[in-house]
Amino acid sequence: MKMNCLKTLALAGAVTASTFLAGSVAFAQDVTLRMHQFLPAQANVPKLVLDVWAKDVEEASGGRIKVEHYPSMQLGGTPPQLMDQAIDGTVDVIWTVVGYTPGRFPRVEVFELPFMMTNADATSRAYWDLFDKEMKDTDFKDVHIIGTWVHGPGMIHSSKPVNGLADMKGLKLRAPTRIITGLLGELGATAVGMPVPAVTEALSKGVIDGAVIPWEVTAALKVPELVSNHTEFGGDHALYTTAFVLAMNKERYESLPDDLKKAIDDNSGREFSAFAGRTQASADGPSKQAAVDRGNNIITLDEDEVARWKEAAQPVYDKWVEEMEAKGIDGQALIDEARALIEKYTNM
Repeated sequence: MKMNCLKTLALAGAVTASTFLAGSVAFAQDVTLRMHQFLPAQANVPKLVLDVWAKDVEEASGGRIKVEHYPSMQLGGTPPQLMDQAIDGTVDVIWTVVGYTPGRFPRVEVFELPFMMTNADATSRAYWDLFDKEMKDTDFKDVHIIGTWVHGPGMIHSSKPVNGLADMKGLKLRAPTRIITGLLGELGATAVGMPVPAVTEALSKGVIDGAVIPWEVTAALKVPELVSNHTEFGGDHALYTTAFVLAMNKERYESLPDDLKKAIDDNSGREFSAFAGRTQASADGPSKQAAVDRGNNIITLDEDEVARWKEAAQPVYDKWVEEMEAKGIDGQALIDEARALIEKYTNM
């Protein structure tokens, strides 16, 4: 009888211990986040920004978070659908061009207005600050934003040389966002909207005469092999830039325990955004050198010519402010605030 009691107690203890251990294992179970984006894995942003972010989060979590990176839309859909994939939980994390869904995130467009940006670091910091103040509970209320950044100076890559504003007339140029579509129209060109992965085929088939993109992505798209003219804007001038976000499904983020949220939070925000913008822009130089090595024609517009482009671009600002007013948004106030923030970070 005594032996049976001892056996029963031992069995009960074993069950209790195993239950406790099972609960501990469940509590400490790894979290897998699926990250989806539109560029090939070897392109600069996936390789130099997204993979670095994933590694940093995994290390900050002590290995409890694993980030699976799916490039080139491997999980299905098209680039304009990425934001909805993050919102509805089809995937956990996405990187995308905000302007792939025209007009849906209106406040972000302030950073894409012509000649707004100075450099990617300062503009990405300003973008985060304005996001935190004006966009978190409006444009992006349905998603958790990890980072906000822009690429380096946007410029023109074309089959025919663009030495001045008059040379834009009649050119068919790829445009990344609705703001740049409007800008190209004001400058005399015909804009053809398309996600950046489509540029290579469109150039090779003659669907477009060129594209407005930063130097950084030209190598991956084989642009210097398909066109031989590249027009830059002198000094601190940039024709345009494009706004990106790294975003996470809101419910997925909120379901994480506090320590895993912290692993993500510690790799989010202004400093991460500045790192992303700065890193993306740092790849401009090597890509430009590839075009130089091919003997391509590099054109740099002087101050007087840039002034003519700025004057021609002013209607883009006027129209945007009117559009924002129709949405109940003070567009001019956003412009003023964005400029002040960019100037602040440029001069730091």
